[in-house]
Amino acid sequence: MSLDKMRNIGIMAHIDAGKTTTTERILYYTGKIHRIGEIDDGAATMDWMTQEQERGITIQSAATTTYWRDHQINIIDTPGHVDFTAEVERSLRVLDGAVAVLCAVGGVQPQTETVWKQADEYNVPRICFVNKMDRVGADFFGAMDDLREKFQANPVALQLPIGKESSFEGVIDLLKMKEYRFDPADEGETITESDIGAERQALADEWREKLLDEIASGNDELAELYLGGEEIPVEKLRAEIRRRTIAREIVPFFCGSARKNCAIQPLLDAIVDYLPCPTDVPPAVATHAKKGNEVSIPCDAKGVACGLVFKIQYDREAGSLCYVRMYSGKVKAGDQVFNVAKGKRERVNRILRMHANKTEAMDSIEAGDIAVFIGLKLAQTGDTIGSEGMPVYLEKLHFPEPVISVAIEPDTISDRDKLKETLEILSKEDPTFTSKDDAETGQLIISGMGELHLDVLVTRMKDDFKVAARVGAPQVTYRESVTAACDHTENYERVIGGKDAKASLSLHIEPNPGKGNTYTCNVKKNNIPGEIFDAIQNGITNSFGSGIKYGYPCTDIAVTITDIGYDELCSTEFAFEACAVQAFDEACNKASPELLEPVMNVDILSPKEFVGDAMSQVTQRGGIIQSMESKSSTEVVHAQAPMAKMFGFSTSLRSVSQGRASFSMEFSHFQVKVGGLGNAY
Repeated sequence: MSLDKMRNIGIMAHIDAGKTTTTERILYYTGKIHRIGEIDDGAATMDWMTQEQERGITIQSAATTTYWRDHQINIIDTPGHVDFTAEVERSLRVLDGAVAVLCAVGGVQPQTETVWKQADEYNVPRICFVNKMDRVGADFFGAMDDLREKFQANPVALQLPIGKESSFEGVIDLLKMKEYRFDPADEGETITESDIGAERQALADEWREKLLDEIASGNDELAELYLGGEEIPVEKLRAEIRRRTIAREIVPFFCGSARKNCAIQPLLDAIVDYLPCPTDVPPAVATHAKKGNEVSIPCDAKGVACGLVFKIQYDREAGSLCYVRMYSGKVKAGDQVFNVAKGKRERVNRILRMHANKTEAMDSIEAGDIAVFIGLKLAQTGDTIGSEGMPVYLEKLHFPEPVISVAIEPDTISDRDKLKETLEILSKEDPTFTSKDDAETGQLIISGMGELHLDVLVTRMKDDFKVAARVGAPQVTYRESVTAACDHTENYERVIGGKDAKASLSLHIEPNPGKGNTYTCNVKKNNIPGEIFDAIQNGITNSFGSGIKYGYPCTDIAVTITDIGYDELCSTEFAFEACAVQAFDEACNKASPELLEPVMNVDILSPKEFVGDAMSQVTQRGGIIQSMESKSSTEVVHAQAPMAKMFGFSTSLRSVSQGRASFSMEFSHFQVKVGGLGNAY
């Protein structure tokens, strides 16, 4: 398949906007599946995990390949729930284009904002599909206005709905100026084309004029035809819409109802017509592992092999399934590849084309394509697969820190090793999931992005890996930091094995808000060995993880070494490492240390009659209301609240709103916790 006939796309949206339902229809009309599976029945093809079927949500981004109009479309259906933000982040990193699914009733919802900003970060061109046009309160034009207002984007309607809510029956194509209806008797496969009805002609003419005005404004040739009153050929319009979509100057808008099998085929045409192929987007930028300079990686099958492992999935029979996006070169089954991050060679035993959880063997994979490698034992999410001749790192993926923890313990001693092994596999799959042994209590602590995230992972341990384990109540992951600057000099003297071990160093520490922990050494090497500098750095960086007063990891502290007292007869690496640990500890205790707690952004969607009760639920938990937005049938409340007070919030919210309000929550920042740990739980 030539690169210009390939599309790597993602379907992204808020929870319940209809991503998986839309993907399911795309697979049906492209002949990939022969029966439409419904999420409500737990039968959606892309939601193949048992938990996804039971909960009715997407947890893991599923990859599949399908074909439409002789084009190969690699689709990744991403989760909408904020707890699985890592899945969205890693998918957007490797996509060339995306379909943003908006709910016709809700418009731009809180999680839509998160994924939209992530897509902006990776410069992903988008088209929008306004779904659920058959629902009460559906508003196609309202969704466009919402997008324009929230993101300063430039939405351009290429379709108009015929009717809305229960009277929604099809779409008007503004390029061809025809009406299209989709026969419900054969699940929308039969498409009827007709002229635009007289009662809709004026509206269609008005929006056609807006479309021509916008598209012609960026192209001199089209502007000349438009101003001269001549008809612009549809193919020229399509080419210009494609150019401007890829340049992210416009966002084409389409509409339909995936659940009612209405207007999915035109969406497929739009994916082929307007979203970029791998050579339409700028070349990937990588960093040379040895020289440190930036290297451009053109999408060329004849180039040096270079790909990014953007997802790891564990399979009981095959081991690790490594999802790889190839940016350059070609890899055949049986080839050896070089893992740049690990500095080791590994063999690709098999290459598979994925269709949700079904597979198809491939002989090779070339630049621009996405496939699964089997046989890579060392690879982790974010690793670059390449060659020793050109060791480069493609951009590392950045994931937010976990904010919630639970203690987990195996039912029997014999299960402990199995539990540790399972945790290792799960953290390889999901970088936002971590586990560690608590030195003080001896407990095994697992951490993640939210209650649902940990609940899903613990259920997977029990059901998929058959590990019997007990889980404690959720606890908040706190941090420690300093609130003042401090200079300190530490002298270390010990007799170890009958020999004197001496070290002395001075350091300066100060708050480093929002920039994380940093370490700087302002001492010139002169006659001090490099090993001593390494020992000091190890001592300080290890101390960041062990806390100040409460043992929680440190954050936002800047440490600068200002002087080193080195004695070549008595100074050892061990002495300097121990001296650095003591110096850090003493300095932090003098610099007004504080306990920090995670504060969450909370977005509540509530019917108007329950909005007062919903807001009081947040304020009772120490939350602060930031702003409110009114939509046709709902109110959106934006608030911030401490994570520690938000446990069980979903139950309280459901009870005061008769189950009709919903909310999403994501980490915002750390702030000083009032009252220390006395009232932490």
